[in-house]
Amino acid sequence: MSLTSALNTAQSIFNNSGTQSSTVSNNIANANNANYTRRQAVLSTSLAGAQVVQIARAQEPRLQAQFLTSTSQDSAQQRLLKGLEDIKATLGGNDNETSPSTYLAALQSALQNYASSPSSTTAAQSAITAATDVATALNNATDSLQGIRLGADQEIASGVTKLNNLLAQFKTANDAAKSSKDGTNELASAMDTRDSLLQQISEIVGITTVTRSGNDMAIYTSDGTPLFDVVARTVSFKPTNTYVPGLAGNGIYVDGAPLLAGSGPQTTGQGSLQALLQIRDTVAPTYQSQLDDLSRALVVMFSETGGGTQPGKPGLFTWKPSSGAAYTPTTDSVIPDPTSPNIAGIAGTIKVNPAFVTSLGGNPSLLRDGGANGAAYVVNTSGASGYSDQLDGYATAMDADMSFDPMTGVATNASILEFAANSVGWVESNRSGASAAAENTAAAQSRSSEAYSNETGVNLDEELSLLMDIEQSYKAGTKILNAIDEMLQSLLQAAG
Repeated sequence: MSLTSALNTAQSIFNNSGTQSSTVSNNIANANNANYTRRQAVLSTSLAGAQVVQIARAQEPRLQAQFLTSTSQDSAQQRLLKGLEDIKATLGGNDNETSPSTYLAALQSALQNYASSPSSTTAAQSAITAATDVATALNNATDSLQGIRLGADQEIASGVTKLNNLLAQFKTANDAAKSSKDGTNELASAMDTRDSLLQQISEIVGITTVTRSGNDMAIYTSDGTPLFDVVARTVSFKPTNTYVPGLAGNGIYVDGAPLLAGSGPQTTGQGSLQALLQIRDTVAPTYQSQLDDLSRALVVMFSETGGGTQPGKPGLFTWKPSSGAAYTPTTDSVIPDPTSPNIAGIAGTIKVNPAFVTSLGGNPSLLRDGGANGAAYVVNTSGASGYSDQLDGYATAMDADMSFDPMTGVATNASILEFAANSVGWVESNRSGASAAAENTAAAQSRSSEAYSNETGVNLDEELSLLMDIEQSYKAGTKILNAIDEMLQSLLQAAG
């Protein structure tokens, strides 16, 4: 080996060692950075010797695709679970102490007590109080449900804004990747940024990606709608400021195509947006329909029908019609048709008839005697203080089967107490199913994240071992350089 070739070899070793050690040091510095992908200085040998030809970035497209999918699924499932837990919170604690079902059972008990002591003003007042508790529970549940829908709508608006911002950032990162040379740190950094944005996007909406020549990437939603292709596509949504029962929210549009809501306790949705649509447009409205039909049944059950010749009118329970006009029991509206479709929003306005409320100038004994709608509706015509037939009839009716709207999602032919209990069961069944599914999606997301990280992340033990190899290579170069120096010194001494 000539001195020149020996010097070239030493110089090559130093150059390669410098690049390799810089790459390894950068890996070690980012060992805890979840958005960093491991780099490796790739050597190639030729007649000119060994040299670093590129900075390779660890990539596992299939594992990444699985990671993004599991992230979308878990994001949707966790958000659905939260929505169902918010709905369950309206029922109270583990015993559902604030649910309409609980208060209805208390009302039946109060009616039975009143029937056993029909002359007791205390028992009469207790029955009216129990009825007020039922109405209040239905009112509060309706307010809470519409609040949940409004909260979901607001979260959708925030999610859409964030998604559009992420897509704008993705364009910058994608353009940087396309303009960077292959095998450079600049390209690796741009792709790291792009991958980090993909993960954040996948939490909002399910995605698939296509990588094309020149390091270009396109993004599509899980149903194939373009989300980013050269430029970011517009994701649009118009928020709704106030929600009332029966009011539908606005849709989300991706490049003009509607984003569909998820369905089922183990939601089909991917990303938080589809789960939020499911909560706002399916889950909460279905439970609201149960509350509304329960309220309709209460108005019908406790209505006054007079001697059979008078039109049925609300008795113990009244409500405010959707027209918004104040309801006057003695002059307005007959009772709801027992077989009619659901009356949207009745649960939010149902209340105890003022004619029965002492504090409003009413008489609780009307529950025993009838007559809230005038003399034609009195059933205790003799005025006997021991009369209990109507009270017994009310208590018994609460155990008798009634027809309910099939759209409520629970039993269509059941007693009002059974229907209320089934409604609670519907909430708990969906919440329990969503909870079990959430555990599965969380585990799947954790496993896919770990598998992807194992292949693309930084392993400190491996990096430190590689650093020791680089150190040995550097020492070899140093020995060559020392040998050349000794040879030159000897040559100079011999030349005198």
